[in-house]
Amino acid sequence: MPGFPGGTAVTGLRVYDWEAADGLCGGSPHLHTVSSEAYLVTGGTGQVHTIAMGGAAEHHLTAGSLLWFSPGTVHRLVNTDRLTLNVIMSNAGLPEAGDSVLTFPRHILQDPDLYAEYSALPSDAHQSVVAAAARQRRDLALEGYAELHQSVLRDGQEALAEFHRLAAALVRPRVERWKEIWAATVRSQVAATEQSLQELEDGSPVPMAGAAVAHARQRTDEGYGMCGHLTTWDDSRL
Repeated sequence: MPGFPGGTAVTGLRVYDWEAADGLCGGSPHLHTVSSEAYLVTGGTGQVHTIAMGGAAEHHLTAGSLLWFSPGTVHRLVNTDRLTLNVIMSNAGLPEAGDSVLTFPRHILQDPDLYAEYSALPSDAHQSVVAAAARQRRDLALEGYAELHQSVLRDGQEALAEFHRLAAALVRPRVERWKEIWAATVRSQVAATEQSLQELEDGSPVPMAGAAVAHARQRTDEGYGMCGHLTTWDDSRL
């Protein structure tokens, strides 16, 4: 059966309506070190606050909005009225394997053990316990985000570049595993397309010989992500 197009992944997201210390509701600010991300808004209203090399910005979101950003962009989702969206991620499997760094305060980012402790959510715990931990994690990320935001306003690109250096050091131990995942998904699809183009150039219909349809059923349960309640789909091939 065919893989999902382009080695991407899709997730449904109901953005948290938990109010933070600054009066805004929403998720945990973070970045991805190697994967691009897109938001396709399906309902409600909100904003995504970003910090990129061009500076800090706020982008308004309504139903039908489509926005995407490249690796290294710090992003914070803000929920003003029942914001829901579909998240499309490149490099399927890498975000699930840890391609993200939360904007915790600097002393946590500099200590891999502390970062692992504060970023993990409890497993096999009551939903209320997991929700409380997710909210605490969000609030801690917002503390560091406020520091980073002020640093970027004051020092410009160098402040974000320093955060990038800390993020790269944190994820470095995972990269070898990421390379294996990427080779089995994205690279294999790219190689298949390259082979198909060669076969078509030779006049062969072989690339179409495996014509098939795949489907997935949306799971009814939700998980706790960085930005909200997550819904995923079962893969019909599994």
